[in-house]
Amino acid sequence: MLSTKHLLGIKQLSKADIELIFTQADHFKEVLNRPIKKVPSMRDVTIVNLFFENSTRTRISFELAEKRLNADVLNFTTSSSSVSKGETLIDTVNNILAMKVDMVVMRHPSPGAAIFLQKHINASIINAGDGTHEHPTQALLDAYSIREKVGELTGKKILIVGDILHSRVALSNIYCLQKLGAKVKLCGPPTLMPQNIESLGVEVEYDIKKALQWCDVANVLRIQLERQDIQYFPSLREYSLYYGINQTLLNEIGKDIVIMHPGPINRGVEISSEVADGKNSIILDQVENGVAVRMAVLYLVHQASVAELQNA
Repeated sequence: MLSTKHLLGIKQLSKADIELIFTQADHFKEVLNRPIKKVPSMRDVTIVNLFFENSTRTRISFELAEKRLNADVLNFTTSSSSVSKGETLIDTVNNILAMKVDMVVMRHPSPGAAIFLQKHINASIINAGDGTHEHPTQALLDAYSIREKVGELTGKKILIVGDILHSRVALSNIYCLQKLGAKVKLCGPPTLMPQNIESLGVEVEYDIKKALQWCDVANVLRIQLERQDIQYFPSLREYSLYYGINQTLLNEIGKDIVIMHPGPINRGVEISSEVADGKNSIILDQVENGVAVRMAVLYLVHQASVAELQNA
C-alpha cells in the first residue's frame, strides 16, 4: 500500500513507495500491450484534470491512463472557466468537488499549489507539475525508463543537462534518482544553475564533454524560454554550440550513452534530431512508459484513499 493518498512530490515518497509504483506499472504495461487495453480498476471513480497551464503530453498521458482504468474523466482548462473571472483556486476546486469528484490531477504555474490545495480539500491530489517546483510523475517515468534500459539504478551515473534553474523535472529527478541509489550530476550554463544546488547532494559540471564522459545516461532538458524573465545566455545558437548534444559530440566521447528528453524538444538547440531519433534514444519509450506509470500512480493513490476512509 502506498504511504500517502496524494502524490504531491517525489520528496514525500519513500523508496518503497517508488518501487511499489514501478511494480504496478510493470503490470499495467502488460495490460497496455493486450488487444483490449482497459481494466476496470477504477470504475465509478471520477477524476478531474485541472490544468492551469498549457500542456499536451502530460494532460493526454493522464487522460489516457484514466480511461484505460475505466475512470470517469472531466477535463478543465482555465481559459473556458470562472478562473478567468477571478475565482480562487479553492473555490474552483470546491465547486468541482461538490459534484462528487474523487480525485484531482492538477498542473499549476505556482510552486507549492498542490501542497496548498491538499490542506484545504478532502479529495486525493496528484501533482502534474507546479511551477518550477516538482513534476513527480515525469521523474517516476524517467526512472522507470532508465531501469528498463540499464537495470537497477544503484550506482548508475545520471546526467541532467540544460535549464536546471527553471525545471521542475530536474528537481523531481534528483529526488527520485537519489532515493533509488543513483549518482546525479548537473550540467548547464552557470546562469541556468540554481545557487547552492550542491546542497541536494549533486555535483555540478560546466563542461558538457566532461559531463558526458562521466555518465551512463543523459537526460536533456528543454530551454524553458516561457519562464525566463531575463536573457540568461546570448543566443540559442551559442547555447547549442556549448551545451547542445549532437552526434559529432557523442562520437568524440567514444562510448554509448542512453539519451532521454522529457519533451517537448527544441530540435537543433538542446539536442539534434540525429541524437533524439538515434539508436541510444529512449525518448519514445518515456512517452509509452508514462501511461503505465500514471496508471499505477492513479490506482495506488486511489487504493490508499479508500484504505484511509475504511480505517477512519
